[in-house]
Amino acid sequence: VESIGPYLEPLRKSIRVRCGVHAAFRVFTERIGDWWPLAGGYSVFGADAETCRIEPAPGGAILEIARDGRQSVWGRVIDWEPPHRVSFSWHPGRTEDTAQTVELRFTGDGAETQVELEHRDWQKLGDQAAPMREGYSAGWDAVLAIYAGAAQEE
Repeated sequence: VESIGPYLEPLRKSIRVRCGVHAAFRVFTERIGDWWPLAGGYSVFGADAETCRIEPAPGGAILEIARDGRQSVWGRVIDWEPPHRVSFSWHPGRTEDTAQTVELRFTGDGAETQVELEHRDWQKLGDQAAPMREGYSAGWDAVLAIYAGAAQEE
């Protein structure tokens, strides 16, 4: 039975990265394992987390891989439109029926790229929707800042 809570506005974040649109998309998707902050609560396996990756096609898994080879599916790719857009279901550490949708849009502007993130479908989290949305607001700020640093080095 799907838990449906109150509707909450999508969480929207925006950041400018100092690289072209192709590099910005590639760093977020192909190189996520190089920069994603697995330490500090941004992983399922905690200290045992080794890396994470996105399988680059619709239906592809977003995986966290532990040092001992265990895998946790964080979500699945819904739309794969390099270098301008990717969207995926998102349920790290939870069951798939609680998945929200995260969409990223990459708009090139010469040597820089505007990256827009929208995290929606909070109602699937029922009573946990509001506190989780609040936690993700700070979490995405931290993750996107680290991503911007990695993209700048590309």
